[in-house]
Amino acid sequence: MKPRRQNVSGRTIYRRFTRSMTRLHQNSLPVPDELVYEILSRLPSKAIARCRCVCNLWSSVLRRQDFTDSFLTKSSAHPQLLFVFEGYSEIHFFSSPQPENPEENSYVVASNHLACFPSPFSLFLCTSGFSCYGQNLILNCKAKMVICNPSTGQSFTLPKLTFKRKTNYVLYTYYGYDLIEKNFKVLSMACWPASNGLTSVEHQVLTLGAKRLSWRMVECCIPHLPSCGSKWICISGVLYYLAAANSWSLESMVVCFDFRTEKFTLINCMETFNRALPDSTNMVNYNGKLGLLMSGDSHDVTPASTSFELWVLLDAAKHEWSKHVYVLPPSWEDVVAETMCITGMVGTNEIVFSPLYQRVPSYVIYFNVERKTITKVGILGMEAFQGKIFNTYLNFVENVKLL
Repeated sequence: MKPRRQNVSGRTIYRRFTRSMTRLHQNSLPVPDELVYEILSRLPSKAIARCRCVCNLWSSVLRRQDFTDSFLTKSSAHPQLLFVFEGYSEIHFFSSPQPENPEENSYVVASNHLACFPSPFSLFLCTSGFSCYGQNLILNCKAKMVICNPSTGQSFTLPKLTFKRKTNYVLYTYYGYDLIEKNFKVLSMACWPASNGLTSVEHQVLTLGAKRLSWRMVECCIPHLPSCGSKWICISGVLYYLAAANSWSLESMVVCFDFRTEKFTLINCMETFNRALPDSTNMVNYNGKLGLLMSGDSHDVTPASTSFELWVLLDAAKHEWSKHVYVLPPSWEDVVAETMCITGMVGTNEIVFSPLYQRVPSYVIYFNVERKTITKVGILGMEAFQGKIFNTYLNFVENVKLL
């Protein structure tokens, strides 16, 4: 075998690899596993994908559950912004740093193109580093859905979803994590027209990582219609999403689905708010509790908005909420020039907004509720998609778990 030349500190050295050395390094690591995990977990996800191709031993180490869990923990400490462009035949994913407590009036960050997947379908969700896309309106009674990991570039087509009713329907899909079994689950529900409007009728769950992937029916005794868009969140293994009694009603309830027990429960918001929730309402994780964040004086978030309300669910069984009111500073009207949507919340003191129709060039706005400051953050690196509309997500984490 030819010697391999390497330059170190200006000196040229030669290292000869023999077959015996190659076999040795394929079967054992010269350093403790803990140190290997610590070193590799500091690499970006794309570098880890390349390291899996070095040899069978490295591939085995980087696929282990304890390593992927460790990487996800480190990544969760530095969440990112995620931008998704849905084209006619493909979906593009970009990420950028999520500024922590930006103090300047304006700020610029660079974006990183993660992956592109061929798809004529719509995006359902982004959570825990994974995304799911598929058909919203099912015309042939069989739904096709794909789970993808933008960090690794992997995608996986789920088994086809079929329902008892052989008519066209609208499909809603959610994704969460079972804390006890430590596996991911997909919840899908089909909605059909009813005498009192469109409602959900059949509900199915699929467990990823199972030896035999198959959908199974779960019971739901709460007729309802889930809200469209990203008005949902998964906290500690429990999925929360906004819903209405039917397609003729306004959103006035929170439906809960426990991914461990696979049971549905209902929180009737009308008892607390005495009104339907405004269009601006979004769900946030407030110190491990469900929060409903909304405009305090109108249905939309506009330059004329003056305040925001945050309702935190203290006890789901007793329907107990606490209310926080955040008054906007005068600088809000100077910075905001179009209708915005609430993207989410960072910690407990920063609310993040993005344009209702996020176009390139892109930006987000941070409102620090403690310092009463408004910061506009510009996003660079997506100029090739000038004028295109993107979806914006908060708290994206890289996940190197293989599908």
